[in-house]
Amino acid sequence: MSVLRARRASRPTSRDARVAPEVLRARRLLLGLYVLLGLTVSSWLSRLPSVRDQLDLTTSDLGVILLIGAVGSLTMVLVAGAIVVRWGSRRTMLVAAVLFSLATLALGLGPTLGSVAVLVAGIVLMSASFALGNVPMNVETAVIERRMGRTVVPQFHAAFSIGSVVGSGIGALAAWGQVPLLIQFGVVSVASLVWRFRAVPGAVLPLPPEPVSAAQAGDAGPRRRGAGMRRSLGAWREKRTLLIGLVVMTAALSEGSANNWLAIAVVDGFAQSEAVAALVFGVFVASMTVARLVGTRLIDRFGRVRVLLGSGVVSFAGLALFGTAPSLPLALLGVVGWGLGAGLAVPIGMVAVSEDPMRAAGRVAVVSAFASVASLAAPPLLGLAAESLGTRQALLLILGAMVVSIVLSGQVRSTAPAAVPRGVRPTGGPDAGSVPAPSASVTGDDLLVEVVVPDTLAGLGEAERVPSEVGR
Repeated sequence: MSVLRARRASRPTSRDARVAPEVLRARRLLLGLYVLLGLTVSSWLSRLPSVRDQLDLTTSDLGVILLIGAVGSLTMVLVAGAIVVRWGSRRTMLVAAVLFSLATLALGLGPTLGSVAVLVAGIVLMSASFALGNVPMNVETAVIERRMGRTVVPQFHAAFSIGSVVGSGIGALAAWGQVPLLIQFGVVSVASLVWRFRAVPGAVLPLPPEPVSAAQAGDAGPRRRGAGMRRSLGAWREKRTLLIGLVVMTAALSEGSANNWLAIAVVDGFAQSEAVAALVFGVFVASMTVARLVGTRLIDRFGRVRVLLGSGVVSFAGLALFGTAPSLPLALLGVVGWGLGAGLAVPIGMVAVSEDPMRAAGRVAVVSAFASVASLAAPPLLGLAAESLGTRQALLLILGAMVVSIVLSGQVRSTAPAAVPRGVRPTGGPDAGSVPAPSASVTGDDLLVEVVVPDTLAGLGEAERVPSEVGR
């Protein structure tokens, strides 16, 4: 009896008790980086009225400038996967941090100097650096999820949403206090750069034990690096990756349309004030955040496919209700459903394409490119439709894309082989689609077991081992 009691007392009470400390630390640091990213972006977007007024721009002028920035993001994301393969996650994220800080500074300099050219340069640089840093960050979230043995990726996207709310508040306070743009963005630029340089080294997990000989590692030269980049770009020829890209594009279209047009739809469709419209948009963001916070347990319990399918149906019903509701309270209920359903599609899609660590960077880049296309095309197309249909009715056009996402929900089912050594019981949910099966390692009860295929690893060499971790 005493032995039994001792064994029971020694069992950890937390789900994370057997997770390595460095993994838990990386998770905390990466969560902070997502909060920072949301904060910096929204603090800039919340000051757009001041930017427009200082440069005497029309709304259409500002729209064209923002469109140019979206082109910069799309251009970068097309090659970001290959860059991560070549440089590794840590170096890529640090370079992106420097570029992002310079861009933030330029956003304050442009209006201060009265230079539209400086503003455009800042927006293009910010969009490109955002895309460059976003790919390795998504890859690293999948790495942490594999090491923890349970779904955690949606929490990172929730952290971004929380940061966006905080950043909007900072921007609102700065606007109320008439803080000059150069001072606000200058402080954000320096503070974010220091934060990233302190957090990134610990947020990127170190390489696993070397499975190849020193001689083989020494032979990993330009030829193999080039092969790794070709592998990354080859993701554009993978049917499953492209179909998941469509799912993520639909989610980005849904979320981006709400960001751009929800407040205007409330003002025009229900004759409400901007303050009320802002509150409605806040409800949408809060609903997405809640979905991402509770979605981890739902995915572990029911699996990716069921959760994505259910999310798509809820989002479809919510948007349909918002677009057809005769009163604001009923429309607000639709906004809640729309936000809840839109919260999990992007994180689920990112995890689905990150199952194979050796191909994760290229696949994440492809999926991110689809999201960028949605961000690029949606604002002007919906704007044109709104002129003839009305803003609220124009948003209903997104329902067609949502149907495509619902039909393709089965594509996110896990395809990773169950490479679990005999006698090792992996953690995580029972569903094959809940947590990606580790292709490089399996988390057991008490240890991390490395699964090595000698012929494959010997052929790939150092440059093609786990692109998300090369060069760390």
